[in-house]
Amino acid sequence: MANTKQSGARRLKMAERAQQQMDVMFPGIPHEWIWQRSKNDGYSTIPRTLPIAMQVIDNQTKGKPAGHTLFCLWARSPDHPLVTIENPATFASETGFQGERAVHTWRQKMKKLAELGFIISREGPSGDFHYVLLANPNAAIERMRDHNLVQDGLYARFRDRVIDIGAYSDLENIQALWARERAEQATQASINKKVAPPPPNAQ
Repeated sequence: MANTKQSGARRLKMAERAQQQMDVMFPGIPHEWIWQRSKNDGYSTIPRTLPIAMQVIDNQTKGKPAGHTLFCLWARSPDHPLVTIENPATFASETGFQGERAVHTWRQKMKKLAELGFIISREGPSGDFHYVLLANPNAAIERMRDHNLVQDGLYARFRDRVIDIGAYSDLENIQALWARERAEQATQASINKKVAPPPPNAQ
C-alpha cells in the first residue's frame, strides 16, 4: 500500500511539474490542440515500457515485425486487459495490413505475440483470437530474458526504465511466481514417485 501511495504521489508531482513547464514553454497554446486524459474522451491506459516491449518483439520477428500489432491491441483495450475481437479485419486494418491476406497476416502476428507471452487467447465466434488477454509486458520481457531471447543492451534499457517508473516489483513478482511453481512441481514429482506402483514381476 505504501508503494502505491508513493507512486501516486510521484506521478502527481511529475504531472504538476510538466504543467508548470508547459505553461512557461508553450504559453497561449489553444486547449483544442492539447490532448488531456482528464478532459478528452477516447483513451486507454498503457504500460510505460510498451515502446521497449515493441522493440523486443520486433527483434524476435525480424522481417515480419509484430510490435505494432501489440500496440494496436493496447490502444483498443477498454482500459482493461481483456480485449474482445469481434471483427479481425478491423484490427488487421488498424495494424496496417491490407489486401486479401490482411487478416491472415494479422493472425500470424498474433500467434507470435502469444508464443512470446505478450497475449493469451481463447477461441470464440471470430476465431482463435476472439478473446485476448493482454499480459503484463514487463513480465513477458522478463520471461523472454529468462529464455535468452532479449539482447543485453536492450534488456539493460528495459531494466533502467522499469526502475525509473517504479515498476521493478513486476520483475520480482514474476520471478517469485516461477519459484513457487518450481517448488510445487518438485513437491508433486516427489509425491508421484512415492506412490508409483511397483514394476510387474518379470515372467
